[in-house]
Amino acid sequence: MAKPWLAVYVYLLAACAFESQKATFDDKVHTVIAPYGSGAVVEIALHDLETGRAHLIRADEPIHPASTMKVPVMLEAYRQAEAGLIKLDDQLEIKNQFASLVDGSPYTLDAADDSETTLYKRIGGKAAVRELVLLMITESSNLATNILIEKLGAVNVTNFMKKLDAGDLKVLRGVEDDKAFAAGMNNVGTARGLMTILTRLAEGTAVSKTADAAMMDVLRAQKFNDGIPAGLPKGTVVAHKTGSITNVYHDAAVVEPPGRKPFVLVVMTRGIEADHAARKVVAEIARAAYEEVVGR
Repeated sequence: MAKPWLAVYVYLLAACAFESQKATFDDKVHTVIAPYGSGAVVEIALHDLETGRAHLIRADEPIHPASTMKVPVMLEAYRQAEAGLIKLDDQLEIKNQFASLVDGSPYTLDAADDSETTLYKRIGGKAAVRELVLLMITESSNLATNILIEKLGAVNVTNFMKKLDAGDLKVLRGVEDDKAFAAGMNNVGTARGLMTILTRLAEGTAVSKTADAAMMDVLRAQKFNDGIPAGLPKGTVVAHKTGSITNVYHDAAVVEPPGRKPFVLVVMTRGIEADHAARKVVAEIARAAYEEVVGR
């Protein structure tokens, strides 16, 4: 007959081992960010779909989401398509004039500040919702983002995030609304919120199995891969979205190691002045997370 005390002892050993692993990950994170001083902040949300375990570091602190807010916009586009409110093949006008959240006054985007510029050459023409989503995610097109937000409604995006239990992701407006920025009317994100919606996408419980699979394919086609993917073993499949503004760099990913279920990793940084340094920090944290989850 098994001795009850022995089962408890084995359980405690396993629990201590897991706590030790978490401490090791925390230590690695601290080592990575220490050179950047007390002003450097890193927020992390890690969720292993294989074991169900989550590891959170400052994950509930609101932060400017930069272009990671484009993932909620994509989700709302597919939700509205699933509901029959729009079609992904609907053609939208390509334009560069939008209404400020503050007073409705018009503003335009500067192509020089956009990572995707070919869409500006097509102003006056049309593009399908599907194409705009692809440009918004894979090349982080600001122009595609604003066109989509105007069509979908920022309020609808935020409301859908609430329904997905990610109410701390708030999309108030499009990109480069300087009046709104000056008034403090900004989009908001958290590492936990992004982890929540990426987990739903990976599990196929965000919009529908078919829609979620399509969105995962869009995220896998990401063209900016010097954040989380750079810290992972070569060939690891990553479905992700980056975001950056001055002194802010984020990467939010579903990492798909071979032979197991994926894990979700969100790393959000602020206070690291050099953009290349912030990307390096994210890559090194991704390496530590991979070792934590996969064990090699």
